[in-house]
Amino acid sequence: MEPDVPLPHTLLSHPSYLKVFVPDYTRELLLELRDCVSSGSLGCPVRLTVGPVTLPSNFQKVLTCTSAPWPCRLLLPSPPWDRWLQVTAESLVGPLGTVTFSAVAALTACRPQSVTIQPLLQSSQNQSFNASTGLPSLSPGHQYLGRSGSVDRSPFCLINYPVMREDLDVVSVHFQLLDRVSVRVCPNTPSMMRLRLNTGMDSGGSLTISLRANKTEMRNETVIVACVNAASPFLGFNSSLNCTTAFFQGYPLSLSAWSLRANLIIPYPETDNWYLSLQLMCPENAEECEQAVVHVETTLYLVPCLNDCGPYGQCLLLRRHSYLYAGCSCKAGWRGWSCTDNSTAHTVAQQRAAALLLTLSNLMFLAPITVSVQRFFLVEASVYAYTMFFSTFYHACDQPGEAVLCILNYDTLQYCDFLGSGAAIWVTILCMARLKAVLKYVLFLLGTLVIAMSLQLDRRGIWNMLGPCLFAFVIMASMWTYRCGHRRQCYPTSWQRWAFYLLPGISMASVGVAIYTSMMTSDNYYYTHSIWHVLLAGSAALLLPPPDEHAEPWACSQKFPCHYQICKNDREELYTVT
Repeated sequence: MEPDVPLPHTLLSHPSYLKVFVPDYTRELLLELRDCVSSGSLGCPVRLTVGPVTLPSNFQKVLTCTSAPWPCRLLLPSPPWDRWLQVTAESLVGPLGTVTFSAVAALTACRPQSVTIQPLLQSSQNQSFNASTGLPSLSPGHQYLGRSGSVDRSPFCLINYPVMREDLDVVSVHFQLLDRVSVRVCPNTPSMMRLRLNTGMDSGGSLTISLRANKTEMRNETVIVACVNAASPFLGFNSSLNCTTAFFQGYPLSLSAWSLRANLIIPYPETDNWYLSLQLMCPENAEECEQAVVHVETTLYLVPCLNDCGPYGQCLLLRRHSYLYAGCSCKAGWRGWSCTDNSTAHTVAQQRAAALLLTLSNLMFLAPITVSVQRFFLVEASVYAYTMFFSTFYHACDQPGEAVLCILNYDTLQYCDFLGSGAAIWVTILCMARLKAVLKYVLFLLGTLVIAMSLQLDRRGIWNMLGPCLFAFVIMASMWTYRCGHRRQCYPTSWQRWAFYLLPGISMASVGVAIYTSMMTSDNYYYTHSIWHVLLAGSAALLLPPPDEHAEPWACSQKFPCHYQICKNDREELYTVT
């Protein structure tokens, strides 16, 4: 549809799709149906739907011309700038009727008054400076909006302040006015700033807008009204203050002598050009505002997380289906958009108690360490000591708020804790298999390397621990079955071993796995995970096999007159000189 040019059209049973381009600085769009003639019905049975069909119905405008006064018109204030607007026409006559009409799109453009950098003003010959307002007036070329559309010859409809976009980081942008720190707000003309959030990577953060008025310039009867809108600015301050444009409901802000600051946070703003428009108003006496001018300082940012989620949260960047967005992961019972809701927060005493539970419960690993040293399982004892150390300091660093102690990087502590837990289970099951020393140590090393590789691929994957454990269990079951067949009796042979060690250890391990996989939640994490530490360490102490009974661990096989002794450990095949 060419603006101001009638488009003849015949509408059949199928809907027709029209479109009109809306350039920048368009104040109003008027859609009108003329010369409407229908067969089989009186009036003009046509329904127009203006707006993208992919958006919800509240983003569309519908005009039914059956009972509307003639001519049928639809006025759209502040339509979306610099884009095509789709118009769907549907016939209400029926499948056999036809409707003939002419569609007209009329655009009303305004005269923007642009504020540019002062050096450019001095060197430009096609701009003049308005001494009364201290603002430049545009050249005639800036007053024309496209090939068609009427230009409003009234005073300027807005004052455009150029804004510079500065990309700081991922989903982190700073918007700053060019050559100035404040916006000059007048009573009759809105002041506008355009925030370009149309890169496709800006919708994953939070748009924060902060306004602060000059205290000495604010009077008791004056009010500064601001609107934040997407796609097009709100310009109708003199007629309405609801910040509603053609298709979108904006966000209102206000400043007064009693409230000199105003803040607005828009989470996940849509990818588009956003506009901040301000105007000075005097609700009680309009004459008081004619000569008033107030300077407003603006702070405009796009941040991933508000206040970096505070002391009780962590800002995370997430990506899903090529969309990048940020969010806060709250801890210690804190909730909210930026972890500021303390309705269910834990007290400092509860936080310290939780930290003590998670850290001191690892002292249970002293039991398998002691048993391993007594039975000369020195490699297993080293693994248990490694697990106890890093699990203790990982949970000390994992706490939010005040009860925090980090001796290393958080990611390093977490990786070492997961690696130690998996290796502890791996070496315990292989030790129960009673393999030969060389084969056992080879499997110890290979299994630990595989666990380390799987943790690097997916640290929280379920098969990181389940896969090696199942493989070790198959080896243990195979060795026990072989010994049962070879000795023609159950292995282990002692019923005391089964009654007092194996069955309690297996029961503790089963309960620990059940708690870890199905009962652990964010609310009971401090208790269930501490129980998991106790059950894991206790089961390892019970399941470790006893030493060989046929030989003493360090038997001295030969003595020399020079008082040196060569001692041999038959089970470990190690030699030492004492």
